[in-house]
Amino acid sequence: MDADELDWNRTLREQWEFHWNHQLRARLDGLTDDEYFWSPVPDAWSVRPRGSSTAPVQLGAGDFTVDYAFPEPVPAAFTTIAWRLGHVIVGVLAARNAAHFGAPAASYETWEYAGGAATALDQLEAQLDVWTAGVRGLGEAALRVPIGEKEPFPEAPMADLVLHIHRELIHHLSEVCLLRDLYLHTKSGVPE
Repeated sequence: MDADELDWNRTLREQWEFHWNHQLRARLDGLTDDEYFWSPVPDAWSVRPRGSSTAPVQLGAGDFTVDYAFPEPVPAAFTTIAWRLGHVIVGVLAARNAAHFGAPAASYETWEYAGGAATALDQLEAQLDVWTAGVRGLGEAALRVPIGEKEPFPEAPMADLVLHIHRELIHHLSEVCLLRDLYLHTKSGVPE
């Protein structure tokens, strides 16, 4: 096939959709609240009931907040599945859906973080649906348009942002799967 005939929109979508459909989605099924909040190390950042965090900064608008610090610590804090899903849902997807696809405004400060695994997975699915529909609606010309001041690299084309978001999704959700594996092999079935 000639590169001029390649459907770049389909190719970009398939990068994410294949990974989601064949490698990630089933791995998230059955995520429990214990796994969602579990940490194999002390002082990990997580999502916590409002007022219970000891992190330097707690962000969120609802009954639960996400741990944070500014500037970020070096080395970076270890993060739970709850924190990683919150990051993907809000920082990777919801903020971009708002900036580029007409979704409601979203930020770490204004988000109502999930107090359990099922709610977090529902939020993830909802934001993925908006993102995927938004990307699907981009034509060849729209993929070439600079993303503008809503992003750190305003001169980059929209296709670069799509690739970046897909890398972020694959990266962080693979971390979630690894934490589930670690939980299964260290926590599950071990007498307390």
